[in-house]
Amino acid sequence: EDIEMSYLEELNMGGFTTENTARNEVLAQKGFDVKSRCVKTGTTIAAMIFKDGVILGADTRATAGEIVADKNCEKIHYMAPNIHCLGAGTAADCEHVTLMMSRKLELFTLNTGIEARVEMAATQLANYLFNYGGHIGAYLILGGIDVSGPKVVQVYADGCKTYLPFIATGSGSLGATAVLETDFKEDMTKEEAMKIMVKAIEAGVYHDMGSGSNVDLCVITKEGAQHYRNYVSKNKKEFEMKDIYKFQKKPEVLSTKEIPISSLIVEEGDQPMELQLN
Repeated sequence: EDIEMSYLEELNMGGFTTENTARNEVLAQKGFDVKSRCVKTGTTIAAMIFKDGVILGADTRATAGEIVADKNCEKIHYMAPNIHCLGAGTAADCEHVTLMMSRKLELFTLNTGIEARVEMAATQLANYLFNYGGHIGAYLILGGIDVSGPKVVQVYADGCKTYLPFIATGSGSLGATAVLETDFKEDMTKEEAMKIMVKAIEAGVYHDMGSGSNVDLCVITKEGAQHYRNYVSKNKKEFEMKDIYKFQKKPEVLSTKEIPISSLIVEEGDQPMELQLN
């Protein structure tokens, strides 16, 4: 049976298009199964301000519905030497949005010689995500320190942003938020902040099926950023592939040949052309 295609004439082809919505309505009327099948993701990420800077924490489990896709993924993304970002939602969206913004911040610093500010990164991310009306599944938490001090800001997928002294999001954020609400205090030391952050992420790991595996931390101060990969690891893989790519330190010399330098000299200027007469 032929499908009516007249709906294509009514589509607005400029800007962000929604032609699949109209297409699905036509297909549904013809009896096709076009229901969207959403895949649930899981994450526990949190950030917090302490006396000398900010601390970011994340679990390392990546899920695709009921499947654990990756037991030890990285959810702490580099933005600038003084700014890092936590990502929840669709892994590909978080990865590419943060890479794009990292390039912009690097170009800004190279062109101006000025250190990037957290406010600038958050505003550009919010403006970018707002243009897509929430269709990019990137729910981000930025943490960093600049000339105005340490900052933690949450950027939602619809372009809204919020500044708070501590923030947690993701499917395990209820447990993490409970810990932060209870234990947070001003002017904490680095050691106190790390202890509370581990406790908050573990609350999500132990009480949320979408979160799990290990705890990653990132501490940002005026001296720079310190990464603590698998700072707490209670779900290690029993079997791992090691030394997948192995190269020799020194290349093997197959043969040697000496070429006189005089044979490589090319004389500049006009050279006489040999004429061949018949």
